[in-house]
Amino acid sequence: MRRLILGIAAVPFAACALAPQPTSSASGFACPHAGWGRGRLDGLKADGFEIAKEAERQASARAVTTCLANPDPALRDGIAFEALAHMLRAKELSDETKRALLVDLTKRLAAPDPSGFEQPFAALALSEVVRADRIEAFLSEDELVKLLVDAQHWFINVRDYRGLDGREGWRHGVAHGADLLMQLTLNPRIDAEGLQVIVSAVGVQAAPKGHAYVFGESERLARPILFVAARGVMDDAKWTEWFKAMATPAQGLDIYGSQEGLAWKHNTEAFLRALYVDVTLGDDRGDDVMLSGLGEALRKMP
Repeated sequence: MRRLILGIAAVPFAACALAPQPTSSASGFACPHAGWGRGRLDGLKADGFEIAKEAERQASARAVTTCLANPDPALRDGIAFEALAHMLRAKELSDETKRALLVDLTKRLAAPDPSGFEQPFAALALSEVVRADRIEAFLSEDELVKLLVDAQHWFINVRDYRGLDGREGWRHGVAHGADLLMQLTLNPRIDAEGLQVIVSAVGVQAAPKGHAYVFGESERLARPILFVAARGVMDDAKWTEWFKAMATPAQGLDIYGSQEGLAWKHNTEAFLRALYVDVTLGDDRGDDVMLSGLGEALRKMP
């Protein structure tokens, strides 16, 4: 891309150490927000999230983001996210509103989130904003570059690996972040340099230190990599080098005698196997460039 901010190294084989996330607060509307009590929000869902009045629809899209932090999954996931996804996919929001959502949701990625809901769902909602730009571009190149930087910065610093709670629903930061990176990968205005940044970011979270994934994260992490490969920005040799690095444990890591070693093995194999299955069974021949490197890495896993 024309300008990638200097703190973000576009090297596909190593993570870059970034400063801690800022702690600015997200915007302060209440959820449910003024004029939209719980009963009205439930009615909106029952009506398929259709709001006839233009001004009311634009204002509601901006305000409902506050519910992305709500501990009630029916509000957070079933209403707030679904409403935003519907309005964006139905092309019911103005460019001004979509830009406002971009600013608001990016701010929420950086806000303190002790309950663990707001940041993952802000990332998921941002993935829909990015998709909307891919379908009909409304972001400037500078805005898109900043979004890539902000998304990568947040994603590689995710340390909350909670998943599904039977009462509180999902906290799924890595998976939602992977969805955001996938939508960026699909955007044709993200060039080879930006795509390599995404590959590097996925590599950071494919096997986080000391944590074993159990909520399907490896499959979600594989998706942006598949689309990067299909775009042809890395050849067979580069993919082979990347997979070899991934399949090489850290020096001194006790693979079978420590939880950290077993977690690394579990996550790395799950990620590589997810990619191998998708490449082998998928119809897109563009990602076949990864096949030899994947096979070699899987064979050499300890």
